[in-house]
Amino acid sequence: MERLKLKNADNGMFFLIAGPCAIEGEQMAMDICGQLVEITDRLGVPFIFKGSYRKANRSRLDSFTGIGDLKALEILKKAAKQFRVPVTTDIHSAPEASMAADYVDVLQIPAFLCRQTDLLVAAATTGKVVNIKKGQFVSPESMQFAVDKVKQSGNHRVWLTERGTTFGYGDLVVDFRGIPVMKRFAPTILDITHSLQQPNQASGVTGGRPELIETIAKAGIAVGADGLFIETHPKPSEAKSDGANMLALDKLEGLMEKLVKIRKAL
Repeated sequence: MERLKLKNADNGMFFLIAGPCAIEGEQMAMDICGQLVEITDRLGVPFIFKGSYRKANRSRLDSFTGIGDLKALEILKKAAKQFRVPVTTDIHSAPEASMAADYVDVLQIPAFLCRQTDLLVAAATTGKVVNIKKGQFVSPESMQFAVDKVKQSGNHRVWLTERGTTFGYGDLVVDFRGIPVMKRFAPTILDITHSLQQPNQASGVTGGRPELIETIAKAGIAVGADGLFIETHPKPSEAKSDGANMLALDKLEGLMEKLVKIRKAL
C-alpha cells in the first residue's frame, strides 16, 4: 500500500486522516495538528493532517468558504514541515491540481466530483497520491472506473474513500459491504464524520449525528478499512464549516484507543 513516508507505516495499523473541515487560521490549524500528532505517535497510528483550503460546495451563498487559497495552503505546508507529517486537501477543478500539489502530499477528489474525468486526470498527472471519495450517488463497484482513470493517466498512487450513500432527501447511510468491494481496486478509507452528515436541511445548513461517530468508526475497523477520515475541532459548535458532524478534539484520543484495540484484536 502507498503509505507516503508515514510514521509507523509498517506496523499493520490503520492510518488516520484528521483535522478541521476548513483551515480557519494558522494558530487553530497548528494547535489541532500538534495535538493529533501527539495522540497518533503515542498509539502508533500513521497520520495525515487534513484541512480544506477552500469550501467550494456550500448550501448557501453566505456560508464560509475560506481565508484565501494560498494563505490556507501555506498553513498546510507549514504544518507538514513543523510536525513532519503528510498533509492533504481537496481540489475542485483541473487547474487547482497543480497549484495544490505544490503544498500537499495527497490530493482529495470530492465525492460530488468523483466522475469528473478532467479533474481525475489533472490530479493524476501531478504524481501525488489521489484520494477519491465515492459519490453519494454511485455504487462501490463503479469506483473501479474512477481508479482506472488515475492509473491509466500514469499514476498508481490512488486511494478510495467511502463517505455514505444518499438515503432519502436528508440523510446518508453507510453500506459496509462497499469497503471490501472497493479494497479490490485500491486502499480504502472510511470517512466517518461525512458519513454522518444530514444534508439538504431546510435551514440551508448541513446537519449531522456526531453521537454515532464511535459506532461507525468501530464498524469500519471491524470490516477492514485501511484508513479512517475524521474531521475534528476544539469547539465544533463554533467551527465555520461542518460543525454539526465533527468530533470534539478532546474526544478523539479516547476513541482512537478503542479503535487501536479492535485493530490489534483482528
